[in-house]
Amino acid sequence: MTVILRGLIVHTPKNPFQEAQALQAFSDGGLAFRAGQILALGSFFEVLAQFPEAQVHDCREGVLLPGLVDTHVHYPQTRVIGAMGYSLLDWLEQRTLPLEARLSDNRLARELAREFVRLLLRNGTTTALVFGSHFQGATANLFGAAEDLGLRVIAGQVCSDRMLRPELHTTPEKSYAEQKMLIQRFHGRGKLRYSLMPRFSLSASEALLEVCQTLLQEHPDLHFTTHINENLEEIRTVAELFPWAQNYLHTYDRFGLVSERSVFAHNVHPSESELLRLAEARAAIAHCPSSNAFIGSGIFPMKRHLGHGVRFGLGSDVGGGTGFSLLKEGLMAYLAQRYAPDGLRLTPAHLLYLATLAGAEVLGLGEVVGSFSPGKAADVIWLKPQPGSTLEVHFRHLEAVEDLLGSLFTLHGEARVHKVWLEGREAPLD
Repeated sequence: MTVILRGLIVHTPKNPFQEAQALQAFSDGGLAFRAGQILALGSFFEVLAQFPEAQVHDCREGVLLPGLVDTHVHYPQTRVIGAMGYSLLDWLEQRTLPLEARLSDNRLARELAREFVRLLLRNGTTTALVFGSHFQGATANLFGAAEDLGLRVIAGQVCSDRMLRPELHTTPEKSYAEQKMLIQRFHGRGKLRYSLMPRFSLSASEALLEVCQTLLQEHPDLHFTTHINENLEEIRTVAELFPWAQNYLHTYDRFGLVSERSVFAHNVHPSESELLRLAEARAAIAHCPSSNAFIGSGIFPMKRHLGHGVRFGLGSDVGGGTGFSLLKEGLMAYLAQRYAPDGLRLTPAHLLYLATLAGAEVLGLGEVVGSFSPGKAADVIWLKPQPGSTLEVHFRHLEAVEDLLGSLFTLHGEARVHKVWLEGREAPLD
């Protein structure tokens, strides 16, 4: 059966950093889909004329957006959000890793996985690149929870063999065997994909990075993600551990891990040579503005990335970040760039693009999700202002779509995800 959603519909089918008028909106729009796929987008009556027998859902209160795309989030860290006053390495040692070590308990891992995927969905995230657990069983629980809910997830088992808690360490042989099993079980199953993910070079020996290289050679369609250049102390330590490396990125590049399927989180302090290499390889960055501010890592040099042609999308980085909302991340990106001496003046169109299509492109899913272009998956979120809120006042009185969108990002805490459709199927939010 064909379904038409009627309401204010907004998306960015083009890149506003490169093209004018990238934002497309329909004040009384119609979005038609069938069998999980978008068929048409336009004014409501034009779309209805194409599909007169369609079932119409009236969504005229609020706004319809493409499902949000999170390019960096940690499944074991939901309960760590709000740990204030730490630098990155202290935050890991004292607050984060003790909880992650407990995920050897399969019952706790299952509970956290279900909690995590529902929080993604309730915040409008329908696609995510997720750091899994150091434990094979806990990572399998994450894949299972995402599949049960219908989320599009790229995830993997985190691997480290030094400088963390001993219970989080693995060996190259064990990591290869456990990851091989997870790849065979989950990669390409429905909407699930597998990513190799050494935590960062600081905690991964050359032998463990070679395991990632081997697995990528055996399975060329795998994704790769890790952290890079987040914190100055971290960068100094990595340089000491890899005296042969020209820079932080080189610790991965030597093992063939820098490619179009690679996403590196943060990159707050990159060198020129690293930016050049990232652009050459078509590798991408997960920009996590609230985490960068909360942990005190610094401000993302957005203009330099754009100048070199390095792609980036938004990441919530839960639990270093301040919550799952990518609308909040958009606002934080805007504020950080306003503050930075060489920052960019971002518009609401830029923020929507970064939260949707940019993330999809970073993950190699630009032809699948991220906008309402016909042929893509019908991943849709319906946002409504909280009754009596400032945002509700704005939605009643503002007429320009960019103004409304700017209010939505600014007042994101007063917006509620009312409904979500995953490939055209309404997903349970409770």
